[in-house]
Amino acid sequence: MLKPLRGITVIDLSRALAGPYCTALLADMGARIIKVESVNGGDTARQWPPFQDGHSLYFDSVNRNKASVCLDFYSVDGREILSGLIADADVLVENFKPGTLEKMGFTAARLEELNPGLVVGSVTGFGNTGPLKDDAGLDQVIQGMSGLMSVTGPGPGSGPGEAYRVGVPIVDITSGMICAFGIVSALLGSRNGERPGRVSTSLLETALNLSTFQGQKALSLGEAPMPQGNNHPVIAPYGMFATATESINIAVGSDKQWRAFCGLLGVPAAVEDPRFITGADRSANRDQLTELIETALSAKSAAEWVALISEAGIPCGPIYNYIQALASEQVAALGLVQHNRRRDGSALPLLRGPLSLDGEASEIMAPPPLLGEHTAQILMERGMTHDDVTRLEREGRLLCAPASAQVPKTMGAQR
Repeated sequence: MLKPLRGITVIDLSRALAGPYCTALLADMGARIIKVESVNGGDTARQWPPFQDGHSLYFDSVNRNKASVCLDFYSVDGREILSGLIADADVLVENFKPGTLEKMGFTAARLEELNPGLVVGSVTGFGNTGPLKDDAGLDQVIQGMSGLMSVTGPGPGSGPGEAYRVGVPIVDITSGMICAFGIVSALLGSRNGERPGRVSTSLLETALNLSTFQGQKALSLGEAPMPQGNNHPVIAPYGMFATATESINIAVGSDKQWRAFCGLLGVPAAVEDPRFITGADRSANRDQLTELIETALSAKSAAEWVALISEAGIPCGPIYNYIQALASEQVAALGLVQHNRRRDGSALPLLRGPLSLDGEASEIMAPPPLLGEHTAQILMERGMTHDDVTRLEREGRLLCAPASAQVPKTMGAQR
């Protein structure tokens, strides 16, 4: 695949999810990602389950195509090495609590001194200003504070307090996407003389931007949107419907599709039913509409209905768990799952990145690194000798992955 970011070097100081997701996307496009981790265990996600033979699959899921250098950030030697890495880089990515980078000795002035052309990408919890700017923010906390949880749940009649978190850390993931977009925008800005030195987003800003029409409803009408369970909040029929076997998702998005859908269900009279003539009518009479649809769907299995409805050009599909989804024919055709091996020889299937360029999908060029796997390689590229590296490791200033590349027992014990 084309690598439009080839030649761009990114120093990745981020941990957990938002920052590592950002740098994984940049790596997919060809950027060299040097993940600089602390000697005190590295990226915190390395200690998070689920585990497989001592490897954190949480960490593995978002750290493809990266190199790992492990340093004591707060030692003189560690800061000197990190300073050299930053001086030669194009981008620095961090998602520390505000003020942490400064405590490490890397103030804005110091970064400018080291590398005037550096783009710094940051993800914080609450943004750069305001009463919460110095607070730590985590995905679920922000899901709650942004209103996202208020529209996620069983739906009307379920009672108060029935808000739900989204089943994946959606705010972390999308914040990483936004940060990657900002970084690439900054790099492109050099073409017209508008290249910012700092790009930042926050979990709160990203989460509120996910609100789209729900947030606009609150802004313009002063109405708080409520959870709708598995129904679309404004379009009907659009949601999950029971069949003779499993439930399926159906999305009827236009009057033309509605007429075709009624024909498939064998209820052509519903087209003229005053309760269902317009999209607004169908949304207002959702309960009666659902009863009508599910009565008709009870005549056939989920698989039969998916085939019939899809053939008619109406969006429709089964409801899979992740094992079923990853084993589907479409996922196989897209080559989304790629099979790799870690440096210690253990097998690791991974999802590739979501982008294709000129019809060619992104690829996994290297599996997620072991902690300190590339420390010696990268430092020796920068002019250090093997003896220098060995001495600094003996003094605890850096960590290299063991030559045998075995996973430390302390990590395996975390399972």
